[in-house]
Amino acid sequence: MEVIKKNRMWKFIKRLLLFTLLMSIIGLFAIYRYYFQDVLKYETQVYTELKTSNLEEYTPLLLGLMMQETKGKGKDPMQASESLGLAKDSIQDTSKSIQQGVSHFKDVYSYGKKQGVDLQTIIQSYNMGIAYIDFVKKHGGKHTDQLAKTYSLSMVETNPELYTCNNNKKNFRYPYCYGDFSYSQKVMKKTKYFEILVPLKHNIVGKP
Repeated sequence: MEVIKKNRMWKFIKRLLLFTLLMSIIGLFAIYRYYFQDVLKYETQVYTELKTSNLEEYTPLLLGLMMQETKGKGKDPMQASESLGLAKDSIQDTSKSIQQGVSHFKDVYSYGKKQGVDLQTIIQSYNMGIAYIDFVKKHGGKHTDQLAKTYSLSMVETNPELYTCNNNKKNFRYPYCYGDFSYSQKVMKKTKYFEILVPLKHNIVGKP
């Protein structure tokens, strides 16, 4: 009798643990979706803009990029103003921001493919400029954090009064204050969320 009671108790505990785990997972997904919802609302427009150049498979990647840039907030969610040579946040229309952001991605993607560099280099060049592609090509064709640091430092040296990290030596980028040398890695991590965890309207997985 005692053994039967113990078995029943053990089964109850296992079911309770399983239920708790399931609820935790569901809650985690709900939290993540809430966290990413400001980006998800732009999915259709990003997809449509990319489709004009047959690049719609990169929809999750562009959403990851937007998440890294602004989390989907503000009037320039793609932080595309600077790609036009304008001051940050000069674009004050979300549709124009996405149009320009996707256009900028298309440019660096096309040039990157022509130069034979990897996708991470292309992503990094969205942040550091298209010249980063040429730099990486001269150094093996594959992005690394160290290459990005070296390139950043070379750009800082061209205008040390501009690229200062606000003179904050505790800034993780210091002294590599041009761009974010870890940008590509951060975007790729956020892209995985949109590829795996979020059921996008357009069920497309980006190319590796």
